[in-house]
Amino acid sequence: MHRFLIPCWLVAITWSALAGQLAAESPGPATSSLESGRWFNANAADWVELYVELHQNPEVSFFEDDTADRLATRWKALGLDVTTKIGGHGIVGILKNGSGPTIMLRTDLDALSVQEQTGLPYASTTTTTDGDIPETFVMHACGHDVHMTNLTTVAAFLSSHRELWSGTLMLIGQPAEERGAGATAMLRDGLFERFPKPDAALAIHVAADLQAGRVGYRPGFSQANVDSVDITMLGRGGHGSKPETTIDPVMLAAELVVSLQTIVSREIKPTDPAVVTVGSIHGGTKHNIIGNDCHLQLTVRSYDPGVRAHLLDAIQRKAKAVAMGSRAPEPIISVSEGTPSLFNDESLTMRVVNVFQDVLGKDQVVERPPSMGGEDFSQYGIAGVPIFMYAVGTVSARQMELAKKTGVPPPSLHSSKYAPDLETTLQTAFMTLTAAVLELMASQ
Repeated sequence: MHRFLIPCWLVAITWSALAGQLAAESPGPATSSLESGRWFNANAADWVELYVELHQNPEVSFFEDDTADRLATRWKALGLDVTTKIGGHGIVGILKNGSGPTIMLRTDLDALSVQEQTGLPYASTTTTTDGDIPETFVMHACGHDVHMTNLTTVAAFLSSHRELWSGTLMLIGQPAEERGAGATAMLRDGLFERFPKPDAALAIHVAADLQAGRVGYRPGFSQANVDSVDITMLGRGGHGSKPETTIDPVMLAAELVVSLQTIVSREIKPTDPAVVTVGSIHGGTKHNIIGNDCHLQLTVRSYDPGVRAHLLDAIQRKAKAVAMGSRAPEPIISVSEGTPSLFNDESLTMRVVNVFQDVLGKDQVVERPPSMGGEDFSQYGIAGVPIFMYAVGTVSARQMELAKKTGVPPPSLHSSKYAPDLETTLQTAFMTLTAAVLELMASQ
């Protein structure tokens, strides 16, 4: 299956040319990069095969049983000491190699309730009835299959090249990232008490707006606070022909949607990033029936803790005010799935970015603006570990050119049509993360 996916001759040519450039510019990084590039080329089919296996067998948050087992089996075969079921389906792999720092590498395990429409011959056809959703298709539409493949590939190289590094390598397979809960669950289960607390932690995330072969970085805040808010506006049902006898919850919800937008536009400073999005409204059952309630689902995003608190307080205030204005019962409001903003340690970030520039070339390493997306990798930073998450481009040059011509961007993450430019993405992710680890764990 993998043979039509990755042209190994192209990989060989690419790394042959790159090796010459590196040897001329930086003998230190060139030596390890040349070695890792050759190794990746020689084993590329294995990693594509692993990617396809993971891609075809996705599992949703909190139900990553088989995914965790697959990784645990692979990691054990590489010589890692593996512990499973940390904070649910979380796994930890430890590889000790003499004295030195403890460096943690993290991947997420879960997929999304999305029906794949990429047209790829290995597209996921998996369905699930797990969780709080009816039977649905499942897809790795956020690239966690790339993350898992990359982490396993890097571990395989480091396990077979122990002369290049020293210290303790700590691999984390984290569940439930899409629900913002997996990191917290692993930490609460004693992640940094039962295992060594890392001196630094690294992670990648695929990017659907960055060309394959490039990586992106952001020192400091790079991902937002993310909260989910559920609001049920309560009314008094009745016949659609007699609205005067009712309190229409759909009208309350409509008024609330408009009112919520004034929070950001009129209560938050324009220089403070903030987003309040109503992603779902459900109310009513039939044309001529006014129901008893209407349910809204919101995503709320920010960076500053004070802005975060203001947004959540204002949402409750607005919802209660709308209800009071129509003499309706007080709405039911709940906040869940909160994820704090991600702060990349500036010193760690720039140290690793310098290595990326040596490996890929300065033109291929770009600083990115902060994102309003969320990532619970932030929890490890809050727990006191310097962290750095960077973006790995996944869009082919052809897709990028087409997007420029048509004005239509490539499929985004979480899209049913998202598919990475696989061979270049896997190469770039492997080369950069391996180089970063060797920089931080250089053999003495």
